[in-house]
Amino acid sequence: MDGGEGGSGPLGPAERSHRSSVSSVGTRAADVLVYLMDDSVVPLAVENVTSITAQELHRIVREALQLPDIAVEAFALWLISPLLEVQLKPKHQPYKVCRQWPDLLLRFTDAPEEDIAVDEPSLQFRRNVFFPKRKELQVNHEAILRLLYEEAKSNVLEVRYPCDAEDCEKLGALVCRLELGPYRQGQQTACAVKEKLGSFLPAHLCKRPASLFTAFRSRGPRLVPGEQGLLRAYQEVKEEAAGAEAELLSQHYHAYLHKCHELPYYGCAFFGGEVDKPAQGFLHRGGRKAVTVAINLEGVHVIDVKEKHVLLGLRFQELSWDYTCSGEDDEHILWLEFDGESEGTPVNKLLKVYSKQAELMSGLIEYCIELSLAKEAAPTQETKVSPTAIPGPQPPSASQRHKLRRQSSVVCSRLQHLATIDYVDDGKEIKRVKPKRTTSFFSRQLSLGPATYSAVQPTESLEQG
Repeated sequence: MDGGEGGSGPLGPAERSHRSSVSSVGTRAADVLVYLMDDSVVPLAVENVTSITAQELHRIVREALQLPDIAVEAFALWLISPLLEVQLKPKHQPYKVCRQWPDLLLRFTDAPEEDIAVDEPSLQFRRNVFFPKRKELQVNHEAILRLLYEEAKSNVLEVRYPCDAEDCEKLGALVCRLELGPYRQGQQTACAVKEKLGSFLPAHLCKRPASLFTAFRSRGPRLVPGEQGLLRAYQEVKEEAAGAEAELLSQHYHAYLHKCHELPYYGCAFFGGEVDKPAQGFLHRGGRKAVTVAINLEGVHVIDVKEKHVLLGLRFQELSWDYTCSGEDDEHILWLEFDGESEGTPVNKLLKVYSKQAELMSGLIEYCIELSLAKEAAPTQETKVSPTAIPGPQPPSASQRHKLRRQSSVVCSRLQHLATIDYVDDGKEIKRVKPKRTTSFFSRQLSLGPATYSAVQPTESLEQG
């Protein structure tokens, strides 16, 4: 198992329970449980469970769910636990990987031995990290759309996909439509939304602000911060011409996924790690903060676990990277290098991500870049599909994606919250800038057409460290 197809990060549905996917093992058929993102279970009777490959098990799941061939690309089998998430390659044998699970936890996590001893993975059928968004928007099959929708909804509600409140309300409104039906005026709809508010909005938008003042306010029903916006967005959900219910559901699944595609970290694999905090106070104390590193086919995003917003977002064209493991503590580090500025002067910035999963991250970045290079090298043979041929919304244009990056949006980078190393190259030596940097130490970077990442030459005004 290598870093090309794996990830870990904030606890998802797997944290709800320790659940085994194999109930018995032997020469006879074994009962294998495969979990879906809505926590439903697909029970399978599998022969030779100890040697079956992920590819063969994937086929059995597809047959059980009666999914079309596009599901081969759209979904993968994952092994999931509260401590680690790994996307299996077709050649992997899930049973053998389960037997190796404690070793994987020791290698890729900092979990204490007592937690490793009781941790048990479950098999999950979820989105393939390498499934392109452009293909996803061409899917018409209602069952596949529902599976993709359930996964995206779970990631939004658990804030794996950080969203601004306005976008959470729009996404929640589509969930209301799918679960409660078309909006109807009256108190009954408002009560139905209130009862299941946590199913429509992330937890932080479902809490009433606690203060001494609110305790003395007049009693009576009061809306939590996101509830009023949710009801308004629910009322604005558009219905197309009358048709079969399945067609209407597919329309709203498409709309939900289309909205999620505006998020730059949609479809990511997630990894846990830490970064240095900027030095603060008289003693210049820094420390570290917990982050999630989200990697997909388009780039890398570093997300603040506590604040639920992006600290750094980079496309592969904008970075170079490396992985190191050295020092007395055997510290694993993913290095991300990118353009920046120091007091108005261009420099190159270097961010250290501390994580035992840095090797996995580096492998996934490299594999995603290889896929991009292969796509660029291959002749374009895809036939163009007219917009009218694809039901539902079309992929967002560049201008539409830009609108999401509103001021103070959670998707915008916050470099001021990161401690970076900055350098410039004066032609003779690499010089550290207080506090910044320039020529790439790393040769590992994407080269697709004109690169946007470049070495920065120093000026006399730069302060040397």
